[in-house]
Amino acid sequence: MTMSTEETLRLTVAALMQLTRERQPDVAAAIGLTQPQLSRRQSGKSSWTLTDCDRLAAHWGMPTLDLLAGPTHAAGCLPAARRPTVGTQTAMPLAPPAPAPPAPRRATPTATPAPAETAPAPAPAPAAAAPSSAPRTPRRAAPAGPLPDLIRDRVAAALTEAGGDTDAAQAALIKRAVPDVMALFAASRVGGRYEHSEFPPTADILQKRRQKGADSIWEGRPKWRSADLHRAARAGHIAMDVTALDMNAAYLAALKTWLPIGKLMHSEGDRHDPKRSGVHLVDPGEWTTPDLPSPLGSRQEPGPLWITEPTLRALIRCAKMDLCTPPKIMESWTSGASEGLLEK
Repeated sequence: MTMSTEETLRLTVAALMQLTRERQPDVAAAIGLTQPQLSRRQSGKSSWTLTDCDRLAAHWGMPTLDLLAGPTHAAGCLPAARRPTVGTQTAMPLAPPAPAPPAPRRATPTATPAPAETAPAPAPAPAAAAPSSAPRTPRRAAPAGPLPDLIRDRVAAALTEAGGDTDAAQAALIKRAVPDVMALFAASRVGGRYEHSEFPPTADILQKRRQKGADSIWEGRPKWRSADLHRAARAGHIAMDVTALDMNAAYLAALKTWLPIGKLMHSEGDRHDPKRSGVHLVDPGEWTTPDLPSPLGSRQEPGPLWITEPTLRALIRCAKMDLCTPPKIMESWTSGASEGLLEK
């Protein structure tokens, strides 16, 4: 499927920003836009204009036609002075590389075996490695400063764009919360032992039924009340003190949950592997403690349902405390998991 000129330009802008290690506020200021305006153009909510193209090309030091020729061509036209010289950064795949011309034949240390009494030939330099050798995993570039500085810089930029209006800045930050958190997450992965990857859904249950709908995974609804106590309180027979839950602490505690770190694989059978994580189709059993809420929330309908790893582990713990009958796992989509994925 051929990409449109608009889609190609968005990919080119993203590639050049990665190569130059510039952020959206930097590029937006350079071409006379605000960061939200640039973000809308990159997300496809608005279109790049010809004036924008001229300004982008001038900013990156290349003719406009080279900018519009695609990310691979534009990256090759980027002046060397615009590329960072400190540290390295994971390269974004732009297009399949063109086949390299055949190298001229030359003698190598292994072409003619050396006599036994001669000294061994020196190892070839890294530049002479065969083109077919496996590429090394590039080192991830460290952030320019401490991680909290990234948050402060983002807030300061939002305040500047909003002209000092804190309410408008807060609204803009809320809209960009997810990409900002993912950028912070990527910066925190410097020195990690494995690369963070995003995999497409592996099962139909993980796909939304419609654009604004939900997938098949049950989300526990926390709305719950003890029917007997509620009736007695409404009738005035008893008075009760209500303890407010510390929702902020609950949010932070969620950062210690077991998260998948690889491709989800399908399995069947009533067996829970504590070293794996994912989603499970379970028969939740019977909740036998009416004075306490079930981890499933307000679900009333019987029968199997798909739940996530934390909900399954909560049901297993509740069963050990005789609060419910043990859940029965029917099938699962899981991968290797870690409890410390979000610790940094």
